[in-house]
Amino acid sequence: MTLQEIILDIHALTEDVKIYERKYGILSETFYELYTRGEEPSDDDWVLDWSDWAGAYKILLRRQEQYRHTIQALRGQTQALTDLIERATRREPIPVVS
Repeated sequence: MTLQEIILDIHALTEDVKIYERKYGILSETFYELYTRGEEPSDDDWVLDWSDWAGAYKILLRRQEQYRHTIQALRGQTQALTDLIERATRREPIPVVS
């Protein structure tokens, strides 16, 4: 996976969770905290939405962490942040640090 793919995933997942946030009227951070504590929807029609929402948010958090970790590692290898931006602008594949 490359840094560009991580960024694309972050943007797509952000759009996905925004749909649920608008529908249910709370931010994903709040929802996910309740969901991971075992709270269940009062409406059976919401079960699939909540499962999808939790999955999308969990992946979003993972991708954001991968991004931060990769940027931190790249900063140690590069003299300036502009070098990283230049590489990304040229669409040079920048591998993600595991």
